[in-house]
Formats: sequence, structure tokens, C-alpha cells
Amino acid sequence: MAALLVVMLTCMGAALYDLQINNGQAYLQQSQARIPERQTVESARGQLLDRNGQVLVSNRVIYQVTLDTSLMGKAKDRNAILLALIRAARAEGVEWSDNLPISQEAPFVFTTLDPYFTTSQDEEGNPAKRLTRLGRLAVARKWIKDPTQEPEPQAEAPAPVEEPGLWDKITGFLTGKTEQPQAPPAPKEPERLPTATGLLDKMCAYYEIAGEGRVDPKAAERAGEAVPELNIGDMDPGDARAVAGVLYELALRSTGIYQANEYVFATDVDIDFISRVKELSLTGVVIEPTTVRQYHTPYAAHLLGRVALMDQSEVEYYTSLDEDGDGKPDYQMNDTVGKEGAEKAFESYLRGTSGTRTVERNARGKIVSEEWSTPPEPGDNVVLTLDINLQGYVENLLAASLPELESEETEGGACVVLDVETAQVLAAASYPTFDLANYSRDFTENMENPLRPFNNRALTGLYPPGSTFKMITAIAGLEEGIVTPKTRIKDEGRYTYWEGPAPQCWIYRQFRGTHGLVDVTRAIEVSCNYFFFDVGRQLGISRLADYAGRFGVGEKTGLELDEKRGIMAGPEYTESMGDTWYEGAITSVAIGQESTQVTPIQLANYIATLVNGGTRNAAHLLKEVKSNDFSQVLYTQEPEVLSTIDIQPENLEAVKAGMLALTSPKGSLYRYFQHLPFQVGAKTGSAQISAQTQSNAVFVCFAPYEDPEIAVALVVEHGGSGSELAAMAADVLSYYFSSQESREEIPAENTLIR
Repeated sequence: MAALLVVMLTCMGAALYDLQINNGQAYLQQSQARIPERQTVESARGQLLDRNGQVLVSNRVIYQVTLDTSLMGKAKDRNAILLALIRAARAEGVEWSDNLPISQEAPFVFTTLDPYFTTSQDEEGNPAKRLTRLGRLAVARKWIKDPTQEPEPQAEAPAPVEEPGLWDKITGFLTGKTEQPQAPPAPKEPERLPTATGLLDKMCAYYEIAGEGRVDPKAAERAGEAVPELNIGDMDPGDARAVAGVLYELALRSTGIYQANEYVFATDVDIDFISRVKELSLTGVVIEPTTVRQYHTPYAAHLLGRVALMDQSEVEYYTSLDEDGDGKPDYQMNDTVGKEGAEKAFESYLRGTSGTRTVERNARGKIVSEEWSTPPEPGDNVVLTLDINLQGYVENLLAASLPELESEETEGGACVVLDVETAQVLAAASYPTFDLANYSRDFTENMENPLRPFNNRALTGLYPPGSTFKMITAIAGLEEGIVTPKTRIKDEGRYTYWEGPAPQCWIYRQFRGTHGLVDVTRAIEVSCNYFFFDVGRQLGISRLADYAGRFGVGEKTGLELDEKRGIMAGPEYTESMGDTWYEGAITSVAIGQESTQVTPIQLANYIATLVNGGTRNAAHLLKEVKSNDFSQVLYTQEPEVLSTIDIQPENLEAVKAGMLALTSPKGSLYRYFQHLPFQVGAKTGSAQISAQTQSNAVFVCFAPYEDPEIAVALVVEHGGSGSELAAMAADVLSYYFSSQESREEIPAENTLIR
């Protein structure tokens, strides 16, 4: 028994010695570092495709570098790791995220005019100061006093003693007591904000970048010694600035000043950089794969949109969503979400379901084990109604044609092509546009561009419709019995029904002529203002506005993307603007002037509604949704009727005939459309903006005439006459119908290719 006990104790002692003495340090590090960490892993977003199956936006796997400073140890070790990482990035030509507004090399200066705060006006017009991100951090870290706060009121200076009189002077001389007048104290100068070098000096001190032996500037100044430009010890000034820049980015996130999940040091790094960092074995530096959006087309930037981290204004909306009905929010703070366009409109389809995993890291921050709790599920694929080839053709056409128009004041423009029967958006181009793939790089340049490339004119640009509105007045007059297709009204040049200034027909204003007797078809062909003055007066604003509303004027088209509602002129709108409505204003409304404003997509939808017989369908960009593996069609968008107008066939034909006459052999636009193998109905318009500027040019058309398939609307800011846009519209029609015939069909999955 004694021998057995000795053997057992010896074995136990040997095991304990091996665990605690031989391998104690290794097991200690493992026990300290191998702590489970639960992570949420975002799923890959679904793809965006055009109506013909061409991939427009997909995902690309990249490697990104993130930092975990909690594993880097004390400030000295942390700074050394960051400096080694920065030098590796420099050696491999890798750019890292550093938005500290101080130049990279000495002499250090601010790279922005307002580093600490910006000045604007509040609602009452008073100047208001607002701290920048740098200013907020500097105040939080007590590097500066808050410059946006009102200065503390200074204590009142003691009243100066009056100059003593003669008797006081004699008494003072005899008693030895003299009282001198007290001068008011000098006013206290406001505290100056530190320069770039001064601020960087404070940052280096706070983050201990200088190390030991740091010179105290105030002590040096009191001792009469020269104060160094930057107190960083033996470190190179550029290196000190770079390390401070990284710590600045980390501080913005840790303090909540910049809302982001984590600081990404660098994205899309190559294998050479990864190898170099791996060789350095930098603690707390994590290189991991992630996905970013890849754009397969330079077109449709306004329609496709982009993704980015959720900002503060979106947090409440997204975190309140519970699409799966489990009672838990589907979005976490600062998830990546769609910001504009289709990415935002179809977020629920594209997003997918995030996964969770548990990882264990060693003492150097490297992942040593990984276990999936719930794998992420990719988002579904969204097929758009867009024809990307047509979209690209229209964008290139606008870019080439607008600068060549006769008007020297031409600015932006837009063109929308809709399917007549379904109101599917085939193309919606806005000029000028931008490149989604280089959104961040070109952001400042595009923001400063006076032509506003980020403005989606096709959906949010508001323009008076001009004479393109006249078909609404015509249909309203015909359907209400004010006129018939055969009714003729004599154009007398000046419409003198009311006393006072008489509105004039354009031909009278320019040439002192008239159109004579005209019916509705002829009135549309020659755009006779006088005819529509009279029809509009007899209709009255209520009936005219009712028909216009059913055609979509002043109403949203129902598109999934952000769009403007537009304005339908009338007493209600005029009075809401503080003006007085006069009965005679109906003459301007009847010809598309006054305060009526529409978007290009509203114009196209109105023409589609007209030529399909009076059914206004909601415009839409979504065609269908397919599962992430393309094996199933999960949803198909069906036409949605928003309003209807019961247009009698003879009335519709009378109006369409007027639009056809413009492009017929005797029409003014025949030369632009004569080469097309089908007939086209069209209408021009020009809307006066002011006496000092060119009118906006407006053009609408549809084709083919007998069986309308597409409707087109073109608007050019300060483009002059709408007839100048006819050539562009003819090119769009020619391309669309020729490409329909020659387009190669993309074979479906599991289809035998012969």
C-alpha cells in the first residue's frame, strides 16, 4: 500500500511539474487568450440584373485589414505595431484610411479651412457654429476648449479712482498716504485654437507617441529654451503623423463620434501586402475576407444606387424592421444597407440573412478555431425592367448631343423610355451622370460640379410641360363635350375673352399671324395656343385638373425609387404660396404653363396612359426576384393600375392624329423620322423660365403609331425649342427597335445550346 501510494504521488507530481513548470507559460497564454468571441457575419447581397439577364451589380471577395488594439498591449507596444503596419503599407503601395485633416509631412498644416468647427445659419438666420469630427474629439480629449460655446462673461472692472484734488494731495503729502487712480484691467484676449503642429503635438502627448524624455513646451518656454516644432523624441515626424492619424480614426469610433462598426485600416489588399504583414506577425492586426459590390456597367448609376454603412438618420428606420416576424430587429447598428436607387428600394430582397460564428484567438489576435452557429444565407437576385444596352445608348446620346444644341445655356437633361402597356422602365437616363465604381474618389469633384451630377433629373427634376400638356386639355375638352373632333375654332391671335392683357398665340406673338380655323387635330399639330385657351376656359380649372391628375400630373408614378410628386397648377397651390388665383390663369394652365411642373418620368407615363387608351399603370423598375441560386422565381411584378380615363376611340384617334401629323411628310418634324420603318406620334414643347434665360426644351413621342409599344420623354434644361430634341428621340426609337430584332437571346439555365 505504501509503495503504491508513493508511485501514485510520484506520477501526479511529475504531471503537475510538466503542466506548471515545463509548459506552464504556454498554457497560461492559451488560457488567457483562447476566449470565445461571438461574431455576426453579414451575408453576401444578391445580384442586380437587367431584363435580359445581364449582370449589372454583383459581389467581389477582397481582403481587408482591421485592428484590435485591445490585444496590442501598452501604448509603446501599440504604437510600434501600428508603425510597423504603416511602413509595410508604404513599402507595398497600399493606401490606408486616414482622414485626420493634417498634412502627411512637415511642415504640418490643416488640409481644410475649418478644422475645428463650421459656421452656418440657424432657422432664424443667426450664425451657428457646429463642431467637426476633429473638433468634437479635441474637445472630448480636452485638447481645446469648445469654440462653439459662448465666451464666459468677464468680471466687471473696478471703477477707477477719481483724480485727487489739491486739498487731498496736501493731506496725503503730510500723512504720507497717497492714492493713485486705478486703471481698468486690459481686456482678456480669447484663447487661440492650436495650429496643426500644436494639435498634433497634443495628440502625440496624449497617445504617448513621443515616449520618454518628452519636452514640455510651456516649461521650455519659461526657461527661455527653443520649443521643438513637434515633440516626438527620435521618431520621424511623418511616422508620428501617420500613427496619430490611425489612432484618430480609432478614437472617432470608440467615442461614437463616427458611427461605424470597426475601423478598417485598408481594403482590397493584395497578396504581397498580406505576406509581408504575416511575416511581421503583428499582434491585433487581422486580415480577413469580405465582399464588396462590383459594378459590371458604367451606366444607370442613378438607378442602381450604392451601399454603405447605415448612418444616424437611417438607424431608427432599419433597426425597427422585423421582416421575419421573430420579434427581433433584423438590422444592427451600422449594418451595410442600400443608400439610393435599386439597392435601397429592393433592400429586403438583396440583403439576405446574416450568420453567426464563434471564434477563438490566441495571444497575438490570430484566429485558432472557428465554429459556425448559423451560416449566412445570401440575398436573392433582383431582375430589373431596365434594358442596360438601351440605357447606355441613351446616356451616351445625351452626353454627345446636349453640348451640340444651339442654346449656349444648356445645362442638364433627362430621357425616359417606358413600356406603354406595363409602364416598365426600359431606360431612365440623367445627364450629367457619375461613375458608381469611383463614387468615393470622385465625390468632392461631383459635389462641386455646378451641373450637379448626383441629381437624378429623370425622377426628381421638375419642369413645366409646356405644349406637351395640350393633349390633356384636348382629351378633357373632347370627353366633356366642350368640343368634338370636328369642332373648329378660329384663331384670332389675341384671346380677348377677359379684360386686361390678352394672352397671345405663339404665331401671333412671333409673326403677327394666326392659324385660322383649326380643329383639335390641327391644333395639336401646329400647337395653336388660341384653341386651347378657349377649351381650357370652358372646361374650368376643376375639370382640367381632374383629368390632369388621372394622367398623373402632380401625382407620383408609383416607381419604387425616390421621385418627386410634381405640381398641378390651380387655386389651391397658388393660395398655398401666398398668391391670388385669377380665373384668367386657366389659359396658361391649358397650355402647360403657370405653375404646373412635372418630372420626365411623369411625362413618359402620361403619354403611355394616353396611347394605351387611358389606363395609368404604376411605373416600376422591378421585373422579378429570383432565389440566390437562380433556381426559383420568388416574385413577379404585375402591372398596378393607378387610375383610368374612359377615352372614346374617336377622341383618342383625333388627338393621336395630331401627334402623327407632326412627323408625317407635311409635318415640321418629318425630316427627323422619315428614315424609320414605322410611324411615330410626337409633340414638342418649350417652357419659358424667365425673360433672361432660354426656355426648357421638352419632347414626347410614342411608337409604333398603330400599335404603340414604347413612350419616350426628353427634357433639356435651357435647351430652347423642343423640336431640337426630335433628332435625339428618333435615334432612341431607331436603336430600340433595331436592337429588338438583332438581340441575341440569352439561353436559360439547363437549356440545350445548339
